[in-house]
Amino acid sequence: MNPYYPIFLNLAGKKCVVIGGGQIALRKVTTLLEYGAEITVISPRLCKGLREVDSEGKIQVRRRAYQVGDLEGACIAVIAAGNRSVNLHASLEARCNKIPVNVVDDPGLSDFIVPSIVRRGSVSIAISTSGKSPALARKLRSKLEGELDDKYAELALLIEGVRREVKSLKIKVSSKQWQEAIDLDLMLDLIRQGHSRKARAILLERLSK
Repeated sequence: MNPYYPIFLNLAGKKCVVIGGGQIALRKVTTLLEYGAEITVISPRLCKGLREVDSEGKIQVRRRAYQVGDLEGACIAVIAAGNRSVNLHASLEARCNKIPVNVVDDPGLSDFIVPSIVRRGSVSIAISTSGKSPALARKLRSKLEGELDDKYAELALLIEGVRREVKSLKIKVSSKQWQEAIDLDLMLDLIRQGHSRKARAILLERLSK
């Protein structure tokens, strides 16, 4: 089996179709909403959670079985219907129209799989075992969630600000210089102690040398 190519997609404002109305579909919808996707759910029945999301106006719903043509205009498709025939026909439509598709219980019919994700603000770590052991991916996610606190998100914003200032000062900084200048342990400790300005000053000084 070929390895998967890791990629982060910008789904904000883009149409994503989820076929299925159960708990798995709910989990997929919940995650997609976090990334700003415009979601259409297709299923004759919806679980309680999806009915609540629908009542809040966060998704569009077609309360019927999947039909050919339902994926038109989709950026990605997620199939969680639990029906082999639906899986086959929907994945075929997606591939014929060059729409990346994920069949949640059948990697063989999928173009992509969804990793376990650890997210701290703009910092995201995606974990995958290429479908071989989802349990291991979840275990690794739990481990990393305990090791990465919210200060990583704050650090990312701090570094973003320094990048803008360095650019405005027309200071040329190589990728290697960035790596050498960012002392993760030192900067995180300073942020945790409430000394974000000091961390910023140290980083800017190192980049200016």
